[in-house]
Amino acid sequence: MKTHKDLIGKIATFENIWLAHQKARKGKRSKKSVVLFEMKLEDNLLKIKEELASLSYIPSPYTTFLIYDPKERLISATAYKDRVIHHAICNIIEPIFERSFIFDTYANRKGKGTYAAIKRFQKFMKKNEYVLKCDIRKYFASINHQKLKEIIRRKIKCRATLVLIDKIIDSGNPNGKGLPIGNLTSQFFANVYLNELDHFVKNKLRVPYIRYVDDFVLLSNNKAELDSAKIEIINFLEAYQLKIHPHKSHIIPSREGVNFLGQRVYSTHRKLLSRNVRSYYKKLATNIKRWKANKIELEKIETSLNSWRGHAKQANTKILQTHITQMCKDKGLPFFKMDSHAWRFVEQ
Repeated sequence: MKTHKDLIGKIATFENIWLAHQKARKGKRSKKSVVLFEMKLEDNLLKIKEELASLSYIPSPYTTFLIYDPKERLISATAYKDRVIHHAICNIIEPIFERSFIFDTYANRKGKGTYAAIKRFQKFMKKNEYVLKCDIRKYFASINHQKLKEIIRRKIKCRATLVLIDKIIDSGNPNGKGLPIGNLTSQFFANVYLNELDHFVKNKLRVPYIRYVDDFVLLSNNKAELDSAKIEIINFLEAYQLKIHPHKSHIIPSREGVNFLGQRVYSTHRKLLSRNVRSYYKKLATNIKRWKANKIELEKIETSLNSWRGHAKQANTKILQTHITQMCKDKGLPFFKMDSHAWRFVEQ
């Protein structure tokens, strides 16, 4: 196994930190934290460079808040400076681990994503009668710091880089367990941690397999093979202090369709989950009320609508899109369709 030394010299360069800033601010340039950072941009970048090179960097405290998507999740947001540092580290170490990832893991990787995972899953469903669908119970909260550090140390031998990585791992929870949801590094480390499972399934169980963060599916024409695979996975994950969710991990006939990554997937077509559709109808109705009360600009509804449509058109939703269009008209929104890629509103 190839190992990597002297990485800190690549991480703590002005060019790498500048690139990290470019990535961290993407889609957030109007946020106060970014504006303040850019008011003294060169000074801030040089300060980060010094802190990384001297190992004097201390992670900032997290701001936590709850979201519902649809289940409750505790999100931990860190300061903008820390987000730049996370990008600077990942810029250098991510390619090292990327080469060891299997093809069929799809979260937080270039050229992958939810829709690529769903399409691949649908392809496998055409050839397999059964699906073992699993997710890991409280995955991010269960990641063992020491085990994660051991995995990282198999490839990275640069002491200074390991000091920085350890600080970030330990910053979210000093009790040696759990990573904060919301960090770029947490997303990356989550992939690294389950890469061990990916190779176990691929090399030992040898069945079609797809993973997206802690959601994964195995497929086979033999139900007994999947029953056996489930037991082996449960036993394998014990060494990583992980457990599959007892009520969300079961075998399903492919013909019945499987809920996966926000869609109901069949071998021939895909649907959006009903709860997601209801949630968007409610959100759109609320936004229209706010617009009528002059509390939101029409452009914000337009942006939200097209963002949703980008997600919806990945499934078979032509009728649903027509209903949304009619709802906009019925609620008094000036609406017309510009092209096949976007909807537009026009003030009357």
